[in-house]
Formats: sequence, C-alpha cells, structure tokens
Amino acid sequence: MCNLPADFPRYPSFDPGGQTLPPPVPGGPLLQVLVQPRYSLYLDSEQYGEFVVNAELSQFQGTPWPNTTSTSKWANRLIFSINLVEDDEPLVENTVAVNSTGNLFRFELSRLKPSLDPIQVVLYGAPEEGTPTWTATTSLFYLPDKTDGSITRIDNLHGGLWFRNAATNHQFTPFFPFGFYASYDGFLRTNDTAPIDHYSSLGLTAMTPLTTFADSAAVLTYISAHTPVRLMYDLREGYKNLSYVRANVLAARASPALFAYWTADEPDGWQDPFAAPEQARDLIRALDPYHPVAVTLNCADYYFGPYSAAADLLMADVYPIGINSTFSKWGTVCNATYGDCGCDRCEGVVGDVVTRLEDWARFERYLGRWPKTKLFNPQAFHGEDYWLRDPSTEETWVMIALAVNHGAKGSIAWVWPPSDVLAEAHGKMATVLTGEDVVGFIVGGDGPRRIEVDVPGTEVVDVACWVAGGKMLVSVVNGGYVPVEGGVEVPVPNATVIESTPWGSVQWKLEGGKLSVPLLPALATSMVILNLRG
Repeated sequence: MCNLPADFPRYPSFDPGGQTLPPPVPGGPLLQVLVQPRYSLYLDSEQYGEFVVNAELSQFQGTPWPNTTSTSKWANRLIFSINLVEDDEPLVENTVAVNSTGNLFRFELSRLKPSLDPIQVVLYGAPEEGTPTWTATTSLFYLPDKTDGSITRIDNLHGGLWFRNAATNHQFTPFFPFGFYASYDGFLRTNDTAPIDHYSSLGLTAMTPLTTFADSAAVLTYISAHTPVRLMYDLREGYKNLSYVRANVLAARASPALFAYWTADEPDGWQDPFAAPEQARDLIRALDPYHPVAVTLNCADYYFGPYSAAADLLMADVYPIGINSTFSKWGTVCNATYGDCGCDRCEGVVGDVVTRLEDWARFERYLGRWPKTKLFNPQAFHGEDYWLRDPSTEETWVMIALAVNHGAKGSIAWVWPPSDVLAEAHGKMATVLTGEDVVGFIVGGDGPRRIEVDVPGTEVVDVACWVAGGKMLVSVVNGGYVPVEGGVEVPVPNATVIESTPWGSVQWKLEGGKLSVPLLPALATSMVILNLRG
C-alpha cells in the first residue's frame, strides 16, 4: 500500500516517491489569481449566477505583484474581466483588492445558453499599469432544469453541498451527508426493510450502499421512496471499466435520493493508473452532470495531485484507533518509507484526522488549486490484525468534530452495521450536525475559521467558528485523554449572549468577550451558538 515495501532488510533506504513538494519560490510576493463559479452548477430557471475570485498573495504560485507609488483608486487592485472562451464575451468586468479572497461578482445567466456540457470561462487581469498580466480559467454548468430525480451542487465559496428533489419542493437546501458505507452481506442483501427503517430512524441522512441497482434495485428504490436517506452510488468495483460505469450511471441517475457517485476507492494505495479516475469522472459528467463525483484517498501523500484531480468530493480514510503505529503485522517498522500499519503515517491518536486534512490543504496550496470539498470517513470497526478495538463513543465524536473544525463537509463511516454503541453514537451526532440549527453554519456559513486558544501545557484544544445570519457557531474539542484543568477561554469579542448549546454537556459562561469554562473534560466535544453584536 502507498508503494511502501514490507521487506525492511532488503530495502534499507527505499524512497516510495510521489511526495507533494512546494514548488521553487521565484521571489515575491506572488499574486495567485483563481476563479470559480459560486456554485458548481446553475439551472436555466435561475436568473443570476456568481463568480468567486481569489487574488491572494502566495509563497508558492503566481506572478510577482509590481511595486507602485500610485495613489489612485486602482492602486493595489487587479482590474479584470471574466469572459466566455467561446466568443470572448465578458460576463463580469470589475476590480478586486490584492490579497483578498472570497470576492463575489454577479452576472446574468440569460447571457449563457443552457447545455449539458461545461461552459469554459477565462479571467484576464492586470494592474492599472497594464503589466504584468494574470489569466485564470474555470468552467461552469448551466443546465436545463428538471423536476425528476435530484440535483446536488457544490458551493465553491464555503465548500458545502446543496441538494434538491421533490421532498425539498425543488428548492436547494443545505446538506451535510452523515451516514455509513452500508454492507451488502448482512444488511442490504436481505431485502428486509426493517433494518433500513432503523438506520433512518437514528437520524442518519446519507448512505453509500455497497451494491448496485443490478443486484439491489428493490432495496435502493425503497430507500428513495420511504426514507429521507440520500445515496452516494458505489461504482468502485468497476470504475475502470467504462461500460460498467455507463450502465450503472444510467440505472442510478434518476433516483430522487442520489446525491453523488463514488468511483475510485483508495487508488493511491492500489497504485491505479492516474487517468482511470479522470476517465470515469468525465463519462459520469457526460451522462449525469447534475451530481458530483467522489474519490477516496488512503495514503498520507502518494501522488496526491494526480489521484485527487478527478474528485469533486475528496474523501479521507483515516483509521487511527487501536493500531500499532510503529510496527506492522507484516513484521516491519512503520515510517515514511516502510510498513503498512492500517493508517498511513498516523500516530494512532484522534489528532491524526487533523493532520491528514491540514496536509491536504497544504498540498492544494502547493499545487495552486481551488480547495476540493472534503468528506471524512470515520473508523467504526476493528479487526484485520491492524485495529485492536473500535473507537469509543467519545473518540468517535472527537474525530468527527475535529474533521468538521478543519473543513470536512460530510461524514461517511466505514462500515454498517457497526456495534450498537457506535450506531447510536453516530446517530446522535448526525441529528445535531444535520439539524436546522447547525447545518446552515457548517454548510453555508463563513468558516470554519480557527480560533487560537492559549492553554498552557497542551495543544489538544481545537476551536473553530462559523458565522451566518448575525450569529456564530463555536465548536470546541479536547482531543486529549485527560481533562484540561486551570480554565479554557475562547475569545469571541463580538458575542452578546449564548443562544443555545446544541451539542455537548460543557457549561460555558460568556463574559468580557470570552467563552470560558474552569475545566474541559477529556475528549470533550461542544458546540455553542452565540448572538453577535450589530
């Protein structure tokens, strides 16, 4: 796995290759300009679209911004236009401040022609002096509206998913997929609807059934017709066979529960051809441009760039609980060049989730990419001589909360059915994170933004916040196995009152622009909603 050999004595200094390294820095500051449509797709029933423009100073990508002594209103602003590639017709002409991100610019969708093919767009930009120049490209879908099936689109500003079908009155609603990969044997194969009803009753909102319509049409149709559970369709067994992909997409695309397709499962670990996930994605988009495509990666960093390129949704397999992180069942050490210990380059702690997601974000900056939407695949199992035990309830909640704090927009655990304890744990958290009070923050809010907390003697307290509608959601996690004593203070200077505590039992006090608690229990997870001044 991940090109790591098992024969340590034979290969004492083996380099597995595939590392994602920072590019040479040509001198700076560099201005990197990126553009994306606000949403991954628009419909011809909508009047306006938006572009998001980032003009950020970077250590790794871009062109040096010229020194200027100008005092005009255009000083330190990029003057740009966003044009259709087809006829060079400008959709947007405006300016953006240097070193700013998340800038929104509206345009009329009537200037586009509805099509099932992506529309190519280019941004041209320059300072007021006219040189140097910047170019950035992207594409968008402007699709014919439809009333059958479902539609999922990605918010490229905040990264979350928005879903619509008949059950949402054909209105896009924020969607945080929270569920499990669901086994065929021992669950879906029985064609018994009672276990499916139980799954749904726990509050789980999503499922990746490990089966296809060819084998399980009745049960998949039942899920669509009788539960609110939404489906990520599994193509992993034959995603390199485009005839297989075609047949399955044609079978699944009209399902009102479908929210995404899943193609490559750990292609980095299996060293699949780089082109295979992209070929599958391109065919899926041609057959069904109304749904995104997911790819799961296993390795900490083995050709991250090529293997993640085909993902609209990038999913992280991080299974750290109960492993021996230093010595494998194969009789080798586990380090950056050797060994398979069940979780690549993990330490066997809940914080491995943070490391993986933050590494991915860093790699994307190296590569000069717009960030992919991330989903987290929590561990809900043990065995195979890698994992000696299941995660506890508290470890489960901590890993999911840490993933959300670091940008994950969904949680699909491996694998259902788990223990009754873990089924209940996931269901309890799903009910809150997908509930109306919280999902609007996590999917559509401004965030997550880090809040630095100074807790002497420990670095395991992790805090993030989201802002939406004059309110703030604050998520606090103690990733340590002992309580944090001596008090924890979280700065929230614009907060006026605690509106609610949707998750956790920590009793916070708001005073002097700070949330505080005298003791933060071991493996505590807490979410607080605050009203903001102004």
